[in-house]
Amino acid sequence: MVADLRNGYRPRSNSWSGRSVDQRPRWPYASTWAPNHLGIWVRQEFEPDLSDAFPEMRTKGIRITIKGTRGCQIVADLAVASSDTVLIKKRYSAFYQTELDQLLRRLRPDAIILAGINPHACIRVTAIDAYQRDWETIVAADCVDSYDREHHDFSMKYMKDKIAAIMGNQEILTALEAN
Repeated sequence: MVADLRNGYRPRSNSWSGRSVDQRPRWPYASTWAPNHLGIWVRQEFEPDLSDAFPEMRTKGIRITIKGTRGCQIVADLAVASSDTVLIKKRYSAFYQTELDQLLRRLRPDAIILAGINPHACIRVTAIDAYQRDWETIVAADCVDSYDREHHDFSMKYMKDKIAAIMGNQEILTALEAN
């Protein structure tokens, strides 16, 4: 599952946690990791009047990832396959008021692999919700990043071996090939 790789959350500067954009993690997609597995993409979007947005967004008039704008679309250079599922969420968790849990129960995966941006927010909250639903969860360490290194590192440490396994791409590929 890839969370929040949308135009509205691309870095404003030329860096992700101190790395140049050309050195940022290689964002995965289902056909690269597991050609026989379904990819699930999650993106956030809000109504133009912010009626479904976070309280802070409504109060401060913060208008990011607005429905119908380029900012809420998945970054174009990522390969979303026609067989992949795209879910729209309104909060940090990909489970909150979406059909993700029902989809996963129908698919019955051995594990959920999370990739995306901001491990201190969307990735962490989604991992916790997956854990609370008894899903085996893997955070793809090579495929998550944040604009805030301190919160990124703290969240990865918090999740490691408690909420989720933290694995690099090669470890994930090896595990997929073993199954």
